[in-house]
Amino acid sequence: MGRFYRRLLKRLLDVVVAVIMFILLLVPLVLIAFLVKVTSKGPILFKQERFGKNSKPFILYKFRSMSDGAPIKANAEFTDITSYVTPFGMFIRRTSIDELPQLINIIKGDMSFIGPRPLAITDEKVLMLRRSNGADHVRPGISGLAQVNGRNNITDEDKAAYDAKYVALISLRMDVLLIVETVISVLRRDGVFKEAISNDNVKKNTKKNVE
Repeated sequence: MGRFYRRLLKRLLDVVVAVIMFILLLVPLVLIAFLVKVTSKGPILFKQERFGKNSKPFILYKFRSMSDGAPIKANAEFTDITSYVTPFGMFIRRTSIDELPQLINIIKGDMSFIGPRPLAITDEKVLMLRRSNGADHVRPGISGLAQVNGRNNITDEDKAAYDAKYVALISLRMDVLLIVETVISVLRRDGVFKEAISNDNVKKNTKKNVE
């Protein structure tokens, strides 16, 4: 069952669910796009090259949540990221609504609902760690094991380790559990913006990572 899920069922479920969600959410998606456009200057969609399965690049889509002209760098590199986020952008980031255009990425085959988060070249260290531990052997996901275990508030090493653990244990049961945990995490608004990571927290996260 595990091999069948990896090779066929996971992709089939991704496409079917993504198409259904896109149809059901079409009106809200149009409304969100309109609000993004009228509340701040700039394009409706944020498009960026990310790296997916086998480190192959693709263009990821998100609703733009930051002001036009904001510096392009990893979230972890911002010390004042909220100053670049638009008022409506703050809402869609906190609720993860900005991720909804990635339904298109799923339908196209770039992504899955669950998997290692697709990263840009600004996260070069994590990308390198993924290539070395095999975490880039599956399609990246809208959410994943690292996202429900700290998101932007864990170290690069922990992110890559969580991603490798997911690839090693991938199953339908794990994906369902991660979807449930993602919903809970979104409701709690966990890890939307990077917080300071103390040495004690790093040690704690690392210990949790190997259990």
